[in-house]
Amino acid sequence: MKVLISGASVAGPVLAYWLHRYGFEPTIVERTPAMRHGLGGHAVDLFGPASEVARRMGRWDAIEAARTRIESMTIERFGKRPVHIDLSRLYAGIASGHVEILRGELTKVLYDATRDSTEYLFGDSITSLNDDGAGVDVSFESGEERRFDLVIGADGMHSNVRRLVFGPEESMRRPLGGYLAVYSMPAVLGLGDRMLGHLSVDRLCGAYGVHQTGQERATFLFRTPHELRYDYRDKDEQKALLRKEFRDYGWKVPQLLEHLDSADDFYFDSISQITLDTWQRGRIALVGDAGFCPAPAVGGGTSLAVVTAYILAGELAAARSDPPSGLRNYERAIRRLVDLSRGIGPRVMRSIIPTGPGAVRLMPIAAAAVPKLPIAVQRFIWSQNAAGKALTSVPLPDYSDLTRAPRAV
Repeated sequence: MKVLISGASVAGPVLAYWLHRYGFEPTIVERTPAMRHGLGGHAVDLFGPASEVARRMGRWDAIEAARTRIESMTIERFGKRPVHIDLSRLYAGIASGHVEILRGELTKVLYDATRDSTEYLFGDSITSLNDDGAGVDVSFESGEERRFDLVIGADGMHSNVRRLVFGPEESMRRPLGGYLAVYSMPAVLGLGDRMLGHLSVDRLCGAYGVHQTGQERATFLFRTPHELRYDYRDKDEQKALLRKEFRDYGWKVPQLLEHLDSADDFYFDSISQITLDTWQRGRIALVGDAGFCPAPAVGGGTSLAVVTAYILAGELAAARSDPPSGLRNYERAIRRLVDLSRGIGPRVMRSIIPTGPGAVRLMPIAAAAVPKLPIAVQRFIWSQNAAGKALTSVPLPDYSDLTRAPRAV
């Protein structure tokens, strides 16, 4: 059975890995060229069930070796003393099996796990899909036309597959009022394994060291009273927006913005959710941010993508002779997880981007206090918050009896 997956970031390769293990023939189409896989992107987290999926893939050691290694964070504020936070102890208290890793590093690990068992079509994209009930005819930008048994959109918040099948993004995007910008720059702040941030009302900015490259990564999170209008593919327009928002900020922002134009891995997007009532139609389905983005940087989307891709592959394998039934079973299996995940973003937005002076004063103090609590208490707190509840709401199924003998492409 041939499955086309659009998107080669996180959900796509995880899905391809497990589909191959179950005897399917996966193909991944990715708009960007292969050389984009590397050390770019912002830091993401893998929690509990997502970490277990990585272990079952045999990739946990590679992921741990690539972790960010940021051990501490200093938060500065105008007119107040700096607050120091022990991140190593905080991460230990979040959950067992937690790791923070650059998105580009994670993508590389997943690509290496699938490159010999999956057909990759880099530099191409889907232009049309025709599901006739027995299969899906696909046209590509390259002019090629092919037929697949299933098509899965794993192509992120601005999913091309979702647009072609479910309609325009505007009808299903829920802005949370914030924006995220990330890019690499020279190590002008000398941070090493530290993170340095500055907090004010509706603003959080700073940088952290990247041990693999010796560079630093600038990060900006901010909230606006009105939604910004821009082309999500126009990097120059996005850079101009970022400069406008922080042009009078002060602190070390001028040093950070000095390297904005030379950054070749600049990322900018709204902190928004994707909300659909269904993630499958016939022989076409969505997974990860394409179907249910809980919000970039604040919603646990990477862990959600890993877990849902694993479940999708397993449900398709369990219903091998009836793929549409497998897609419906997948939707039922993940619905509670997705519904709970939608509560993460708004809560985290309120806690990490202060809405008023009181939050600016108290948030760093609370963040510094948590790592000083006993690990057991920290883990209880984690289990009671939105992210902890969501990611433990669906027991990770065991589909090992469905695996078949490995076969190279």
